[in-house]
Amino acid sequence: MNRTTVIIFGGTGDLTYRKLIPALYNLSQRELLGDDFFIIAIGRRDYDTAAYISVIDSWLKQFARLRFDGEKLAAFYRHIRYYRMDFTRQEEYEGLNAFCAGPESGATLVYYAVAPQFFNAITYGVSACPNIRSPRIILEKPFGADLEMAKLLSYALESRFGAENIYRIDHYLGKEMIRNILAIRENNPIIENAWSRESIECVHISALETVGVETRGDYYDRAGALKDMVQNHLLQLLSITALEHTGGNLADEQLAVLRSLRPAAGSDIRGSMVLGQYEGYREEPKVAPDSDTETYACLRLFIDNERWQGIPFFIRTGKKCGNREVEVAITFRRVNPAADPNVLIIKIQPTEGVYLEFNIKTPGEETGISKAKMEFCQNCNDIFRQNTPEAYERMLYACITGDSSWFSKWDMIEFSWKYIEDLKALYDDAGLTVYPYAQGSAGPAEADRLAENDDQRWRE
Repeated sequence: MNRTTVIIFGGTGDLTYRKLIPALYNLSQRELLGDDFFIIAIGRRDYDTAAYISVIDSWLKQFARLRFDGEKLAAFYRHIRYYRMDFTRQEEYEGLNAFCAGPESGATLVYYAVAPQFFNAITYGVSACPNIRSPRIILEKPFGADLEMAKLLSYALESRFGAENIYRIDHYLGKEMIRNILAIRENNPIIENAWSRESIECVHISALETVGVETRGDYYDRAGALKDMVQNHLLQLLSITALEHTGGNLADEQLAVLRSLRPAAGSDIRGSMVLGQYEGYREEPKVAPDSDTETYACLRLFIDNERWQGIPFFIRTGKKCGNREVEVAITFRRVNPAADPNVLIIKIQPTEGVYLEFNIKTPGEETGISKAKMEFCQNCNDIFRQNTPEAYERMLYACITGDSSWFSKWDMIEFSWKYIEDLKALYDDAGLTVYPYAQGSAGPAEADRLAENDDQRWRE
């Protein structure tokens, strides 16, 4: 009987502990992995399978979405094996190949839950393991450290495994409320008919964190906010928000949006981007003492097509900010200049839901206008929360079933890399600085100038 096999490189990392193992447990409890699935966690730590299971037990109990008891956990653990190896050493893949001998898999997922500098070594090693048959390769972002490395990695992957078997995962695309953006448009004519420059004044896309780089200083100091968040997560979110046709091929529609982004130009870079670094960043572990890596980025972008011509899209992301939020805020044009604008907010994280501000007559007054608010909070409801798959759960199952529609395609990644690298080069050439900002603030004050002639919600 065919079985689903999941091989995780980086089996002792936080991603595996916090996300992948809990997601696989949830899938097993929903009976979506079959009865004969097999999970191989690969790491360099000196564990055997029993020791590994004792380590992941507390993580699973903390992060699994579905309830469990001793019997269910024991049954799940029987499907897990730990394999110790140094995956940077090609000679060790012969042993992995022997370890993977057995029944032919219905689906074999190979998950690169490691830093990008290890991707090539794993690619060469796995391609030399005949017992890992027709693997579907799952890569975490960033896909390479820059455009040139991304091209080399993409060629190595596609030439060895086939383009159709490469799943470049952006877990943001598995989040419930990001997918709800399309559902809100498709199923509400009142929203879809207003989803354009005729009715919308500006769009804000925010991904702010209250935490700093924590234990990721070595990686983050080489990446920064532009590569870590904007090049992938936030351009993905922008492209989904601005789709021309919600019912078309998702990847094609997203790429069409990205290709319509106004090209970066040196003459207007001051009005297009501001970078910042939180105070104290240079004292973080594994961060260079003279680092100028940005921990905050805000961008003012335009999409030059018929639907969005002239409408600013504001993107902001930052660490050590005053609040934690991922959301898309749509500000509609004012009919009455004296009244506040209508605002629709799709809240993605930590609150999941939809929030609407609109105007009504002030009760008891003849001419006064007041703001009314309506809110749907999805994850405030225990039933909704328990019944909604987590992002990694949804994306892993899509890989198992061969559904690649919500995964990043190479042409989108290539365009995103080039666009962000061009912006950063123009910023540097213009001699613009990485501005400091206080921890717990909204970011550097210099970001205000991006919204001088637009809606000031940016700084709220």
